[in-house]
Amino acid sequence: MAQRIAVVDPGSGNLASVVRAFEKSAEEHDIEAVVKVVTAAADLRMADRIVLPGQGAFAACRRGLDALPGMVDALEERVRGHGVPFLGICVGMQLMGDRGLEHGETPGLGWIPGTVTPMDPRGIDGAPLPLPQMGWNALSFEEGHHPVLDGVNPGDQVYFVHSFAFEADDPKDVAATADYGGPVTAIIARGNLAGLQFHVEKSGPIGLVMLANFMRWEP
Repeated sequence: MAQRIAVVDPGSGNLASVVRAFEKSAEEHDIEAVVKVVTAAADLRMADRIVLPGQGAFAACRRGLDALPGMVDALEERVRGHGVPFLGICVGMQLMGDRGLEHGETPGLGWIPGTVTPMDPRGIDGAPLPLPQMGWNALSFEEGHHPVLDGVNPGDQVYFVHSFAFEADDPKDVAATADYGGPVTAIIARGNLAGLQFHVEKSGPIGLVMLANFMRWEP
């Protein structure tokens, strides 16, 4: 039976490319999956996996999520209550934290303790690096650290676009980092939760491997 993947739409766009990437990954890795964009809380009841993409500002994405009647409560029930595997992408990952400091302080979902703070990357000479970090950057992690990284090698590159970064309260929740004027959180994970700061749907074959890993993941 095909697994049902619900892609929650917080109104921040980029949903079509996420759906296409999941469908392509499923096809290439012989996984039966039905991927559906959802805006109704009731649509999460039958989902086998839940995905929250996001781009733009933390506060705007949180407002978009709150504007979907009952969605935050449904996410709490299905993800936290029933352990449905969850994947946050870009700002969707950031929303997993306690709060974001973009355009004032905005509460997150509070699933993984941490704060989303402005980046201040500096080069070796101390000069500021351009923001947002935009483009390909290598992942750093310990092999075998998390199932989402199966088949991915340290040094493999993925595509980032961001000016704010997740600062986890507990380093154990950080599954991978990138380097941009110092370590930057790239992947967070705890229990049935995983979050990717980069745009996995724009990260080529490596991204498709990670999506397949998420679809096969049994936390």
